[in-house]
Amino acid sequence: MHDEPSCRRFSRRAALVRTGMGMGWLGAAGLLAAESEAASAASGPALTARPPHFAPRARAVIHLFANGGPSHLDTFDPKPVLEKYAGREIPNNLPTERRTGAALPSPFAFARHGASGLEVSELFPSVARHADRLLVVRSMHADVPNHEPSLMLMNCGDARLVRPAAGAWVTYGLGTENQNLPGFVAMCPGGYPIKGTENWRSAFLPGAFQGTYVDTRKQKVDDLVQHIRHPLLDRDTQRRQVDLTARLDRRHLEARQHDPLLEARLESLELAWRMQAEAGEAFDVSREPAHVLARYGDGVQGRQMLIARRLVERGVRYVQVWHGEGQPWDSHEEIEKNHRRLANECDRAIGALLDDLVGLGLLESTLVVWGGEFGRTPTVELPMSGTGVSEPSGRDHNHHGFTMWLAGGGVKGGTVYGATDELGFKAVEKRVHVHDLQATMLHLLGLDHTRLTYRHSGRDFRLTDVHGRVITDWLA
Repeated sequence: MHDEPSCRRFSRRAALVRTGMGMGWLGAAGLLAAESEAASAASGPALTARPPHFAPRARAVIHLFANGGPSHLDTFDPKPVLEKYAGREIPNNLPTERRTGAALPSPFAFARHGASGLEVSELFPSVARHADRLLVVRSMHADVPNHEPSLMLMNCGDARLVRPAAGAWVTYGLGTENQNLPGFVAMCPGGYPIKGTENWRSAFLPGAFQGTYVDTRKQKVDDLVQHIRHPLLDRDTQRRQVDLTARLDRRHLEARQHDPLLEARLESLELAWRMQAEAGEAFDVSREPAHVLARYGDGVQGRQMLIARRLVERGVRYVQVWHGEGQPWDSHEEIEKNHRRLANECDRAIGALLDDLVGLGLLESTLVVWGGEFGRTPTVELPMSGTGVSEPSGRDHNHHGFTMWLAGGGVKGGTVYGATDELGFKAVEKRVHVHDLQATMLHLLGLDHTRLTYRHSGRDFRLTDVHGRVITDWLA
C-alpha cells in the first residue's frame, strides 16, 4: 500500500510555519526590486535636467563654506553689550566644549550699509556693498559644538551617519543643465577637510550624484582636473575607443539586469569623456579678461570664486566653495589677527562674485549661501597648553546661536531674520535649525523636502530626515 502523498501530511498551521519565511522573502523581493528600479531610474541618464515639484525661484546654488566656524559676533551679529562686561564673568548657563573666561568684546567696528542699514563688520567691506541683497539669519542653531557632527549636519543633514550631501540630493531631484560637466562640484583647496569625502558623497544615492572634488590650490587645468587630456590619443581616436568600450559595457550591463551601481559607474566614465571637451574651458580662469581677474584677486579664494561663477554660468547645479583645508576659521586663539587674515582672503572675491552674478543677470536664479558649521562664544577661550599663547584672545565653539547669510535665488534682501540674546550666546528669536535652512533651500529650488525621498534599507530617506520647515518669511 502506498504512503499518503506528502502534501497531505501537513496541517494548514504546519504549512504556514514551514513556508512563512519564504513568504516573507517574497515580500522582501518586491521591496528590493522597487528599490533597484528607483535606483536605476535615478542614475546616469536621469542627470538630465528634470522638472521640479513646483515653480522654482532658483536654479543653482553656490555654497560658500567658512570651514571651522566663523564668529558671528565679529562678522554679522554685533553685540555692543559685551563692552559693558569686558574682562568680567558674564551669566552663562550654556554648555561649551571647554571652560571659557570673561566677556570678549569684538575688536572690529560695525557700520550700517545700504538703504536697509544692515550692520556688517569692518572685516567684510566688499560683501557690505551688497547689504541690500543679503538675508542675514542671526538665529541659526545646530546640535553639538563639535566640528565633525556639525559638518555632517550642515552638509548632509545627519550628524552621525553617512548620508548623501545636499548637493547630491539637489542633483538627484533636478538633474543638471549641462551634461558635459558634473552636476555637483566641491572645491576645497589644499586637500580634504575634516571628514573628507563624506562632506560631498552620494552615500546610498546612485554614484552619479556624488560631488566632484577639485583642489583649487592647483592652478593649471591639467592639475585641477585629472586626466583632462589623453597623453597619446587624439580626440577622434579616443571617441572611437570610448564608443567601442561603451557597447561592450552595455552588453555587460544588460546581462546583469541593469545593476544600478554598474550603471552609475558606466555613466561616470561617459561623463569623464564629455568633461574632457568642456571642463578644460570651464576651469581655465586665464580666459577671463585682466580686469575681471584683478577684481577677484590672485589668491586661491579669488580663483575658486571665479570658477564657481563660470560653472554656474554653464549650468552646473550645485557648487560648494570651501575656505581652506582643516578648519581655518576655528580661531581658538588670536581671533583679531586670524579673522582679519581670513576675511582678507575671501571678502574681495565674494564681493566680485556677487557683482558678476548681478551683472550677468544670474543672481535672481542663483542662491548664494555663506556660513560655517556653528558660531563662537562671546566669552574668551582660556589658552590651551602647548599653544604658546599666554593671553586669552580667541573664542570657543558655539552651536547654540550663529549667523549665516543668503543672497539671490528668491530671498528677501536687506533683511535680518531672528536674533541671539544680548550677549550672543543663544538664538532666542525666530530660531532656525540647520534642517530648516535645508528645507527652505530646497523650496527655493522648487523641491518639496518632504517629497524628495529615496528608499533605502526599507525606509524613505530625505535630506531633512523627519525634521525641517520652510521659512516663508525669507521668500521675496
